[in-house]
Amino acid sequence: LSWIPLTKVKSIRENLREKGLLKNFLKEHPFTMIQNRLNQKPAPQGKVSRQPLRNYFDMAYVGNISIGTPPQQFSVIFDTGSSDLWVPSIYCQSRACNTHRVFDPFKSTTFRYSGVPIELEYASGMMSGYLGYDTVRVMWTPQDQEFGYSQWEENEAFDHAMFDGMLGLGYPGLAIEDTTPVFDNLRKRGLIAQPVFAFYLSTPHNPKFREKESRQGSTNMIPGPYLITWRGYVVACKSGCQAVIDTGSSLLIGPTKEVINIQKLINAKPFQEEFLIQCSTMNTLPDFIFTINNVQYPVPARAYIQKGSSTGRCYSNFSGGTEDLSDKEFWILGDVFLRLYFTVFDRGQDRIGLAPAV
Repeated sequence: LSWIPLTKVKSIRENLREKGLLKNFLKEHPFTMIQNRLNQKPAPQGKVSRQPLRNYFDMAYVGNISIGTPPQQFSVIFDTGSSDLWVPSIYCQSRACNTHRVFDPFKSTTFRYSGVPIELEYASGMMSGYLGYDTVRVMWTPQDQEFGYSQWEENEAFDHAMFDGMLGLGYPGLAIEDTTPVFDNLRKRGLIAQPVFAFYLSTPHNPKFREKESRQGSTNMIPGPYLITWRGYVVACKSGCQAVIDTGSSLLIGPTKEVINIQKLINAKPFQEEFLIQCSTMNTLPDFIFTINNVQYPVPARAYIQKGSSTGRCYSNFSGGTEDLSDKEFWILGDVFLRLYFTVFDRGQDRIGLAPAV
């Protein structure tokens, strides 16, 4: 059993909000514009990985890894929805790289250059650079691993990120062509016993990501059916829906129409591209019940309402924008949900297990 401590940091959203830049940023980078850019942009030369679902704007948990010999330290997002590992490099010309730790291949005796250009596109920005090989230390052991090192990071969002790079835990099919993701490499080399990992975010000062061999107790597996109710009434997924549980999101994200109806139910008011809600209602509003595979998972008001760290205002943790991602109603259950439920990702059996976090 191996643990990686995760640190809760300010999200890009929180940083922009504190600096008074959030309203303009959200106006200049609407979700529909990002989707259109990804869909219309011609394929560049080199290896391309497009992840339009990946929006790092609200991510708040990071862990530490090292690359190279001697080790160079980086803080990364452990993301279940993407599969690539990348960090900034000394070659990066973007403003974002001036405020983050950068990888220097000349300071590593084990670095191998491939010369293969790569481009990774996300909903919150783009990274372009090159594919390299070096000793990567994740968990407890070093291993030879492909990774990307950036030459350019596009989008103001990366300037305000409290993390250096990304470490994807998703399936190999999402990764850059002809590369093996970190988790699959660990499994391939026999460094983990089973293709299973888990996230435990419930304790504010001690969240963890772990590779897991076994766990006592029962878990409730997904897919659905799904249903979202409030005060006994169905408020979303009335005709069924699709959903993912995602470490790459902080919020509860659904179709805009349904989310606006939910904001009205809790009396959240539009304010600078977000929704404000009275902080006192954190103690009075009822739970939303997410029914997954006929098992109920309550999400209380203290979870779906967030108090701003600097403004003193309270914000709704519901957000819209998924209507273009699927023909069916589609929901993304992010850290708001993960903090309440211990989540096991069983890659070997293609399933997810849930149990109340204690």
